[in-house]
Amino acid sequence: MTSKYLVMVMRTPAFDETVIEPHREFLQRLLDTGQLVESGRFTDGSGGAYVVLAENLSAATALAHADPLHRTGASELTVHEWEITVSA
Repeated sequence: MTSKYLVMVMRTPAFDETVIEPHREFLQRLLDTGQLVESGRFTDGSGGAYVVLAENLSAATALAHADPLHRTGASELTVHEWEITVSA
């Protein structure tokens, strides 16, 4: 059974704009494989978040750690299992 995981992405002082396109390509691959539910940035420029589908927290964390934002140190990622209680 897959669950939803919220990946919080917060920029670090090492953030470099050149990582944005590889990050977008990473998210597109997740979307193409049915692993990405939604994504977006915070309007204050501090980072963003995305929701992925995975079998467990370890799998979701491994997936998020493949993100170029994490691999380059441009952002700190935190992964939370997300149990939706109310949805539109």
